[in-house]
Amino acid sequence: MTQLDTFIEKLLKAAAEAGIDPAEVYCAERSAFSAEAMEGNIESYEVSETCALGLRGMVGGKTGYASTEAFDDEAIRMLVRGVQESAALVEAEEQDEIYAGDPDYPAMETPENDLDEVTPEEKLQFALAMEKSARAADARITKSNGSYVATGRGTLRLVNSYGLNLKTETPPGGYAVAGIWLIGKDGDSTVTGGNSEAGRKFRALDPAAIGKKAAEETTARLNASPVESGVYRAVIRRDAMKSLLRTFAGIFSAENAQKKMSLLEGREGEAIAAPCVTLMDDPLLPGGFASAAFDGEGSASRTKAVIENGVLKTLLHSRKTARKAGTESTGNAQRSVSSPVTVAPTNFFFRPGEKDLDGLLADMGEGLLITELGGLHAGANPVSGDFSLIAKGFRVKDGKQGAPVEQVTIAGNFYQLLKDIRAVGSDLEFKGSGIGSPSVDAGTIHVAGK
Repeated sequence: MTQLDTFIEKLLKAAAEAGIDPAEVYCAERSAFSAEAMEGNIESYEVSETCALGLRGMVGGKTGYASTEAFDDEAIRMLVRGVQESAALVEAEEQDEIYAGDPDYPAMETPENDLDEVTPEEKLQFALAMEKSARAADARITKSNGSYVATGRGTLRLVNSYGLNLKTETPPGGYAVAGIWLIGKDGDSTVTGGNSEAGRKFRALDPAAIGKKAAEETTARLNASPVESGVYRAVIRRDAMKSLLRTFAGIFSAENAQKKMSLLEGREGEAIAAPCVTLMDDPLLPGGFASAAFDGEGSASRTKAVIENGVLKTLLHSRKTARKAGTESTGNAQRSVSSPVTVAPTNFFFRPGEKDLDGLLADMGEGLLITELGGLHAGANPVSGDFSLIAKGFRVKDGKQGAPVEQVTIAGNFYQLLKDIRAVGSDLEFKGSGIGSPSVDAGTIHVAGK
């Protein structure tokens, strides 16, 4: 038995003796490496090992929480007292449930990785090599705005007084991420741009390719200009569509719907999107950055379509929201060691279609390719779905990407956008996140330009 096992055992015993029944321990262990370089110099370098633990439990029918990063007898006393005191402040009638567990849990695939083999020096040289590649790719790249590498892995444990004892690696196989931001200049035109890649094997990432792609992305935006205001046919590239999905993911939360913070309450079974749209939540996705065998309450994970062929099949539920709705948890309870249970997606993405980005542009013929969105916090209403966002991209003529576009604003509504999608591309991408998307043919969109 490890020291952590012994601590958890003593903590649950102390909680029971103090009248906290049932009780649950949620523990997160993480190891991480990160480094940043700029203009040929290593700017920062950090290696961290952390372990934090949270206790939640029922006291007089109310749920209390407390957390710690210490693991001694005083920490046990503090955690027990913290749960008692926070439970005493709870006024809500609806309480989170401490769950006895499911009969079975899915076996998770652990992707191969090389994180234990790669030295810190190799990672630092990788960051510098991205800069060198980017500068060599195009003379119009005048400066690096910084390159970075990051690796890490974590373990989650959930143990409760019912005897449930779960453990999972997060994400399975760990992660490796690398990227670079650049400044490009051509005459009076100055732009910023970049590129990043992510995976499980650090040595599968190519610093030269990342740097070259970053230079291409940056220089392609030089000498951009606005278009005339109007209504345009538009394809939203995968990275911009991912940003939109992340911003509006909360509308699919049953918790938000029950709080009247989503317009989807009670609409299961309705067509809310175009028939080509299927939106997946897949915590069992091989290699997914949000993959796990269980959720924050200990419910077994399962793959589900939130939207299938345009029809809303389910909202995302915790055990509390499912009880309220008269249904079952979807395994989407999320928490940290120090926060209450909430509802959130796991690996959340539009299921890809058959055509790549070039195919989508060819079908559109003429319009705009939207590649970047800004102002997502201020310019998007996550309840109504309305958005008015700064956008960058390219003109599309004769089905081909053309001149760069900037200083325009696109306006619309996310609920309506789901209905207007004409095609979903094949280029699904996550890049180090649980939220992903392919490019989509968005139909028409309102553009404010010159």
